[in-house]
Formats: sequence, C-alpha cells, structure tokens
Amino acid sequence: MLDKTLNIRGTLTSLATPLVMGILNITPDSFYAGSRKQTETAIEDRIREILSEGGDWIDIGGYSSRPDAAEVSPEEEMERLAFALKILNAHYPEAIVSVDTFRAGVARRCVEEYGAAIINDISGGELDPGMFATVAELKVPYIMMHMRGTPQTMQQHTDYADMMEEIMLYFAAKVRELHLLGVSDVILDPGFGFSKTVSQNYQLMGHLKEFEVFGLPLLVGISRKSMIYKFLGGTPAESLNGTTVLNTYALLNGADILRVHDVRAAVEAVKLVSKTVNCQLSIVNC
Repeated sequence: MLDKTLNIRGTLTSLATPLVMGILNITPDSFYAGSRKQTETAIEDRIREILSEGGDWIDIGGYSSRPDAAEVSPEEEMERLAFALKILNAHYPEAIVSVDTFRAGVARRCVEEYGAAIINDISGGELDPGMFATVAELKVPYIMMHMRGTPQTMQQHTDYADMMEEIMLYFAAKVRELHLLGVSDVILDPGFGFSKTVSQNYQLMGHLKEFEVFGLPLLVGISRKSMIYKFLGGTPAESLNGTTVLNTYALLNGADILRVHDVRAAVEAVKLVSKTVNCQLSIVNC
C-alpha cells in the first residue's frame, strides 16, 4: 500500500510515521480542566509545550464540544480563536495549525486571515451546509468526524441498528461528495465519545482496521475521554495511562494521527510502536 500523504501549505506531508496533534483549548469549559488555556501567557506556554514535546500539529478549539457545554456564538468563537492565532503567528509562524470548528464562516476567516492550515469539523458538514464548499475553495485538508445531533444532544442519539455500518456509509457518502467538489485531502475521525456509549466506543475501537478500506488518513481522539475514566473509574485527570494504552492499540490498528492532551506520551507511543513494527518487518538486525 502506498504511504498516505497530505498537501499542507503546498508541501506534501507523509504519514508513513503517525503524527501527533496537540490540543490547545481556549474554552473555559473543556471537559479536561487541565487543558483550558485563556490568558496570553498560558496559551504561549501551551504552544511551546506542544512543540517542544514533539507535537506535529496544534489543534485550536474555541467551542467546547463536551455533552453539556454551553452554546457559543460565532462571534465569541472567532474572538477566542483570533486571540490564540495572533499569538501563534507572532511567536511560532511555522507551526501547522488546525482549527476545530463546525462553522464555515469561522473556518474561512481562520484560514484567510490567520493562516490556519487544516480545518477540523466535528460535525462532518452536518451543522453548516456551507462547510464542504468552503473547504473546497480554501484548498486545505479537512478532518471529518462522525457525530449524530449536536454537542448538546449527541448522547441522546446512540440508538444504532448497526453502528459500524452507519459510520462506514456516512463516510462513504461524504467522501464522495467532497471528492466531487475537488477536496482530496480528507482525514477521517470516527468520533470517539460523540453520540456513542462507553461500550460503543470500545466496539468502534475494536473495528478500527475497517477504515483502511477508504485509503484515507485516520485520526483517533480518545485523550482522557469518558470511555476511559467511566470504564476504569476515576477522572479525566487520572486517565493518562488509559489514554496511552488505547493510543497504542489504535496505532497498531491503522491510526495515522493521534489527537492528544499529553504530547510527550503520545510521541513516545508512536516511536515505540513504529520501532516494533519496523523490526517485525525487517529481515536484518534492526
């Protein structure tokens, strides 16, 4: 199989070695309190931490998507994002930045005015019918996630007849639509924790290899999520070990990108898994 690649700012990026996306939350109500960064100093420190620990991309979000999060207006979301993007551009202009938004207007401004390189849409275009056309026009990679409903209602929509079949058909239809619009750099995110019960999240993880049929980059975002701490007991703050275990499983089953709070742990997981797999495939001493 050919290595997966993405065109980012006119440069072809290989995914032969999985990438790590560090999370920068500029919301006051993210589910993991340790990830909330709102002051200039806190944001700059977090950016420096992500990059110094080996993060490849920075994913900035100004709208919390936890189940009971408050609604945020497009204006407030954009204000939060602009604040962080200005800091990034001033101090780390070469950093690859992904913007976590489901609003086409916000996506456009982040790319055109602030140089964001990737759009990360938790709704897969469902919450803004203009998103696909906007991404096509902007010519940036697009992370498309599976979710039912909205962040406020998603956990009321877990009644699947066949969850894996629905997710696969969801992606097949949307990938075709995007390709017809000329969008070729599409990244799939199965949506762990979004409109899925704890058990359904593990079912999804167990079927991760099935996404290979699309031949597209696969992003896994399970960092400190409830599928870990509700199953093991504890809190998001106590879920780093569980996160690393599941990230390792994901890497062994086709994940190309890990979206995480704890960059160093994820980078180490990538290095160890890559070394093991390369030695397994090597016919000489590795």
